Amino acid sequence: MATTSRAMPERTSYRATVITRFDSKQIQVLKEVGLADVQTGRPVTADDPVRVASISKLVTALGVMRLVETKKLDLDADISRYLGWRLRNPNFPNRKITLRLLLSHQSSLMDGGDLYVIPLGETLRARLGDPRVWDATHPAGGYFRYANINYPVIGSIIERVTGQRFDQAMHALVFKPLGIAACYNWAQCSDAQIARAIALYDETGQPRRDDLHGQRPACPVLPSTNGGCDLTTYKLGSNGALFAPQGGLRISMRDLARIGQMMVQRGAGFLPAARLHQMERPAWRYNGHNGETEGGFFCAFGLGVQTIGRGKFGCSSDGFADARLRVGHAGEAYGLRAGLWIDRQAKTGTAFFTSAVPDAEPKGASGFYQVEEEILQSPFVQPDRSPNASHVRVLPQNVGAR
Repeated sequence: MATTSRAMPERTSYRATVITRFDSKQIQVLKEVGLADVQTGRPVTADDPVRVASISKLVTALGVMRLVETKKLDLDADISRYLGWRLRNPNFPNRKITLRLLLSHQSSLMDGGDLYVIPLGETLRARLGDPRVWDATHPAGGYFRYANINYPVIGSIIERVTGQRFDQAMHALVFKPLGIAACYNWAQCSDAQIARAIALYDETGQPRRDDLHGQRPACPVLPSTNGGCDLTTYKLGSNGALFAPQGGLRISMRDLARIGQMMVQRGAGFLPAARLHQMERPAWRYNGHNGETEGGFFCAFGLGVQTIGRGKFGCSSDGFADARLRVGHAGEAYGLRAGLWIDRQAKTGTAFFTSAVPDAEPKGASGFYQVEEEILQSPFVQPDRSPNASHVRVLPQNVGAR
């Protein structure tokens, strides 16, 4: 897609967009436009939590690496030892599955539709007994296929080794140490955060997710088949999908940028630089036949972290259109497109989202959606493409600290 310096069009009145840029010392809010709640007319801000979809996976991976650092988890151990039961691809029963393979989407698990969504009262073990979730052609470690279901398995493992529900464990492992306000599926978020929730709409204005109006959801997880939502009956580790480690993170763009800052700062006391490097270093690179790129979008993947910018064998992923390597993760669900991307060379990054994107939104040449390319290639994100930077509002580090 050709580079452009024009402002991004607001293509629907139901769209909310927040764009931030950060380096190791400051966060800049570049754009806040649209409504967080159409019904009340509440404007969106960079402090409002939004469901960031698959960016949740990168944050889940941070929790895993904290447990690896304390030797509660081993990236290359057979995960059966953590689950308490033997897990194998039934087509390749002699190939063990590890956390490294789950985090990098090389486990041979497949989504099989929405089989990774498991209601209260059902178990991950039973769901993994469905042959549709297993690759019948490629063994674990032999092929990249992006699959949400890897992360409910990880969620179950986190619960088993911490003795905490996944959302509570992530609060202790990631959010509290970083001093940020975030939660998976709202249960651990404060009433103040609930009041600021961003509703996600389709392009016609119909609510698709989190139309809360200041009220907590009646059930923070997918209820049981009979409609029940008694979480006191839940057995830890039995259903790591409940709090959606693959996509259920609610976080503001300011706090998502703070996670990016920690990564720019090479761990900043939260995680040793060597562990962060393990996450970012590609565990898989496309070589022309060893995985599914989804139109050139996936060219290299680490442990919960994607590398974009350049590729071979017809794999592009250069959404910024500048051929620079970046690490991070994209998010896509319920009309939202979002991203957390870090330029390691420049030591800068961006965290953004835009909503009410039609499901039929076309993709650009990079494999990113065109609306994402418009953001990533705009002067908001790449100020050297702008004649001035008067639109930038610099936020001191202590503003909004929690």
